[in-house]
Amino acid sequence: IGASVNNKPITAYHYGTGEKELLFVGGIHGGYEWNTVLVAYQLMDYLQANPTVIPKDVRVTVIPVLNPDGLEKVVGTSERFLASDVPSSETLVISGRFNANTVDLNRNFDCDWQTQGVWQTKKVSGGTKAFSEPESQAIKKYVEANKITAAVVWYSAGGGVYASNCHNG
Repeated sequence: IGASVNNKPITAYHYGTGEKELLFVGGIHGGYEWNTVLVAYQLMDYLQANPTVIPKDVRVTVIPVLNPDGLEKVVGTSERFLASDVPSSETLVISGRFNANTVDLNRNFDCDWQTQGVWQTKKVSGGTKAFSEPESQAIKKYVEANKITAAVVWYSAGGGVYASNCHNG
């Protein structure tokens, strides 16, 4: 669907052929939330092995990693990896949260966009403008070009399920 700052592919995988598209996105924070990438690959493996679980009117799309540069920085690849590939260095894992322009991608979207945000106690970049980053542009273009019925974006540190809303949808 696009490429990262460092020209790594951002790929969408499709399962089923129905009209209703369910979108699952992992790895928006790349190497910092590497476990969400593994969850996406596990879903892909499950759907490949069990195609009949997808209702006939549904198409499931999985984007396992939206921030391949951040993932590669931590695990050494922007593609499939093992949990054992994740280093124990917390500093390195945290550095993988950002894309190659050091932008926190989930702060690069259009709802109340700001050049700077706060993550934990640290100031982080939201980019030079909303959708300034190629990764956020790729997902924006994909969603605009396709009729998405629902989207799930996995974050690993939240400890909950949250409905996304930007001022009445």
